[in-house]
Amino acid sequence: MNRPLPNRSDLDRRFTWDGASVFETEAAWEQAVESILVHLPDLEEFKGHLGDSPDALADWFDANERAHRLMGKVMVYSTMDYSVDVANQAAAARADRARSTAAQLGAAASFAVPEMLSIGLPKLREWVEATPRLGHLGHYFDRLEKLQKRIRSAEVEQLLTQVSDPLATALSAHSVLANTDLKFPPAVGSDGELHEVAQGTIATLLTSPDRSLRKSAFENYADQHLAMQHAMAASLAGGIKRDVFFARARGYASSLEAALEPSHIPTEVFHNVVRTFRDNVGTWHRYWRIRRHALGLEVLKPYDTRAQMGATTLTVPYEQAVGWVAEGVAPLGEEYVEVLRRGATEERWVDIYPNKGKRMGAFSTGSMDTRPFIFMSYNDDIYAMSTLAHELGHSMHSHYTRGTQPYVYSNYGLFQAEVASNMHQALTRRHLLATKTDPAFQIAVIEEAMSNFYRYFFIMPSLARLELEIHERVERGGALTAGYLNGAMADLMMEVYGSEVDVTDRDRERIGSTWAQFHTHLYSNFYVYQYATGIAAADHLVGRVADGDKEAVGSYLAFLKSGGSMYPLDGLRMAGVDMTSPEPVESAFETLASMVDRLEKLVTERS
Repeated sequence: MNRPLPNRSDLDRRFTWDGASVFETEAAWEQAVESILVHLPDLEEFKGHLGDSPDALADWFDANERAHRLMGKVMVYSTMDYSVDVANQAAAARADRARSTAAQLGAAASFAVPEMLSIGLPKLREWVEATPRLGHLGHYFDRLEKLQKRIRSAEVEQLLTQVSDPLATALSAHSVLANTDLKFPPAVGSDGELHEVAQGTIATLLTSPDRSLRKSAFENYADQHLAMQHAMAASLAGGIKRDVFFARARGYASSLEAALEPSHIPTEVFHNVVRTFRDNVGTWHRYWRIRRHALGLEVLKPYDTRAQMGATTLTVPYEQAVGWVAEGVAPLGEEYVEVLRRGATEERWVDIYPNKGKRMGAFSTGSMDTRPFIFMSYNDDIYAMSTLAHELGHSMHSHYTRGTQPYVYSNYGLFQAEVASNMHQALTRRHLLATKTDPAFQIAVIEEAMSNFYRYFFIMPSLARLELEIHERVERGGALTAGYLNGAMADLMMEVYGSEVDVTDRDRERIGSTWAQFHTHLYSNFYVYQYATGIAAADHLVGRVADGDKEAVGSYLAFLKSGGSMYPLDGLRMAGVDMTSPEPVESAFETLASMVDRLEKLVTERS
């Protein structure tokens, strides 16, 4: 069998993230949890006194910040601990305890917003103007004013916060099923060699030049999700009902409105993405034809849609990937590059390689008082390099926001987040295409670009359409079953495949299970469409930034530093793109089409 994944304990610590920089020991983490719980009554003592004076309100913000900053470290540590080995029951218990503690802290602080609204926004604004300790809170109270009709009484707010923990159980159950209980049979290559199928290896297997290996990996991965489809569907139904419950509790007309209004994003932005995506599926149909020709196949199957088209595999060791990303983002300045290199190589931001028990996916995590850590499973190929670039974009965004903004604005929304990550990928890709002229290398880079578009301009918009459909179904009182979810997902996939991808009845079931394979996304209440807006905004901005336009670079860095101090759409306007218009998404599809043109030319010349 191909070399099995190592146990977590066998990894070289140099290639793991530095959890000890958050808490040196598990005992220190326990002490932090106890400290939060012991001091909950201290927060509750402020109840009924926020309006006593400006200083009383400022004291509340200080106390609340101290508690939540410590809670942030507790959550980061437990996430780091559990994500790298989901079979570790002690780590699972800590993750559960962290969520419970966060819910208790939220409940203890839940009186504050209703009480501040009872003081009256005119008086609060007077205090902001007259009191230096409150001087940074103008935007905070502006947001509060826009959302005040959604705020409930202190008692109801406390209850809504308390139920957030048990209502998150559906996601936890789906996560355990996907990351712990699913056991995949090994994939078999054309030479008979066995290859381990795991959350950390499936992406690499599906890009293999060995068609037999791809087919085996695709079938084994999907079939095991189908074996758990009914439990996963029940979990997802619970997650969607949670979204509908919270939307109705706050008086929103729909779950979509509830997801977008707090960030002051019109629902039309979501519908622009879906509409533009549907108008451009023909580009995907043309791409499948070119891909089939490049692979020399009579018929293109679902397991061929991500297969390597180059004659040889482009190996990209981690150190090389860091170097290429650093070169790509060089227009953002020497300081930017220095911070990135140090974080990726010396300060152990990144948990780099796969191991047994490591959960699926990649993400950036951290808090005000930690490093901006990165979780991934690096596989020494150009796709892993792209993932690293993406997550480093998130982490650099966090680095600049947390280094610039006060705590109250130290978090930014998902709408902003996906711009920074996709900007990194776009800058790195442009650099490689401009400096590496070998046709085989160019094809490999375009394959990476198409893989990125595949995920963000095919899978994610398709999941967004499913997400809207299932939320509206539950809002009407309908049920979510595995059969319904598989059928709806398969229909959406087939719309993009068209007649160019041959799908058997069994393979239709397999592509229909795509919803089950993206559990971390579908429980995030209309998150996935923001991948498309992120890649569109980055595509709109990247040209001037890559060319070293000082004004464009300065505006983009100001956007990274703004964090939550501006509304997302305003921050992006400052950077130079208006996401209320469909034009950026339409332009990004034009970029996708140009990549297909470029690929077709290279493939034709190679032939």
